Amino acid sequence: MSSAASAIEVLIPEETIRARVKELGAAITRDQAGRPLTVVGVLKGSFIFLADLVRAIDLSLTVDFIGISSYQGTRSSGVVQITSDLTRPIEDKDVLLVEDIVDTGLSMRYLLDNLATRRPASVKVCALLEKPSRAVVKVPIDYRGFVVGDEFVVGYGLDWDGKLRNLPYVGVPR
Repeated sequence: MSSAASAIEVLIPEETIRARVKELGAAITRDQAGRPLTVVGVLKGSFIFLADLVRAIDLSLTVDFIGISSYQGTRSSGVVQITSDLTRPIEDKDVLLVEDIVDTGLSMRYLLDNLATRRPASVKVCALLEKPSRAVVKVPIDYRGFVVGDEFVVGYGLDWDGKLRNLPYVGVPR
């Protein structure tokens, strides 16, 4: 374990995440009822969660990514920028938007509004984490992994200035 990782308190253990991802995949499979699905991961934070989630979904699916940026260090700048756009059209597709964490809701609201202009058949949101105490705007989360408090979290794809994404659990820097 690196010295940086040793200063992290485990908030959600790896085994708990693994079990919850399987439950989310089963719920998505059931709700989608055999219809094809376009899964869109929000880069960069969702990539580990998305990889595990799509393996837990028993459907015909395609995967694409959209990159956004709104954070500088540990704080949201409040300005959302698309850094990488979808590579395929989503018109008339059922879309599952996969995010690592929904806190203020501003980034998710921006993405939902942006994707709506592309005329998908439907858009549902799957978030590994939600921080309701930080919500500025209310956004629908159809599939929620865990609710967390207002602490800054890292691991399982979530970073601290680009680092600690590779931790197999969600933790809090101490």
